[in-house]
Amino acid sequence: MEPVAALNEIAFWLERELAPSFKVQAFRKAAAIIAPLGTDEVAARVADGRLKRTKGIGDRTFQVISQAVEGEVPSYLADLRERNTEPLDAGGAELRAQLRGDLHSHTEWSDGTVPIEVMAAAAATLGREYQAITDHSPTLTVASGLSAERLEEQLDIIAGLDTGSVTLLTGIEVDILEDGTLDQTPALLDRLDVVVASVHSKLRADSRTMTARMLGGIRAPHTNVLGHCTGRLVQGSRGTRPPSEFDASAVFAACAENGVAVEINSRPERQDPPDDLIQRALDAGCLFSIDTDAHAPGQLDFLAYGAARAAANGVPAERIVTTWPLPRLREWLTK
Repeated sequence: MEPVAALNEIAFWLERELAPSFKVQAFRKAAAIIAPLGTDEVAARVADGRLKRTKGIGDRTFQVISQAVEGEVPSYLADLRERNTEPLDAGGAELRAQLRGDLHSHTEWSDGTVPIEVMAAAAATLGREYQAITDHSPTLTVASGLSAERLEEQLDIIAGLDTGSVTLLTGIEVDILEDGTLDQTPALLDRLDVVVASVHSKLRADSRTMTARMLGGIRAPHTNVLGHCTGRLVQGSRGTRPPSEFDASAVFAACAENGVAVEINSRPERQDPPDDLIQRALDAGCLFSIDTDAHAPGQLDFLAYGAARAAANGVPAERIVTTWPLPRLREWLTK
């Protein structure tokens, strides 16, 4: 087995399991170290002991590389494969099979962990027809949000990538600012395929303030998807956070009126919106987008969680834009 592929696959499975980031990055770092060397040179350095002494190569990663050089499937990888044979969530299997893509993911350009091309390759491996790259906007400095200049640079890079079977959609997860405007210039937003609008700050504002803020973002002409609408956290390393308070009837009516899809965020620590709000959005006539909000390649498989929640709440596949073929999706995005 090719050592770089083995290391990257291990990282994928660990990400899928929500392993600590330092553990994942050990394998991705080792892959980056040996990738320029070529298989023969890696084998030579394994044999003479130089690789074991290389900074960034630990005992576990050295074992994986050594076994791969010998033509074996590394034992650590074999164990990970064995325990990841089933979908992350068995619910909603029929709906999960109808999902064609994902409109919300992050790369190392903001607070994701890998380059754009690595996310694209993972999406292709998972059989996605399309994958949106939606890094953060400038105000979210804690997540290295993209300035206008950096976003323009990213667009140029995406345009030059050969992504094979998967179509990369350009995009942004843009902050809805306190005054309800979007945190990027209209001219740049106009160049993007997908705009996911989300609230990331002052989540404990009163209902009236939050509702006005959200309505501004929803009614902005470039908004396609309302991201993780309550901002809640129900588990995970960041602890828990209650949902924001807002007038759900007004917010979902605005989404339906403006053709903005309500995101069913598939991250297990978010599970956003809660089930009762999915029902209210459904009753309001909203469209939905099942998205991963992935920050690493293995997290792209989180669609299984979103599909299970959508199916459990009776959301029809026809109302989920990420089940649509790319031409229909593009037509909706350019409404």
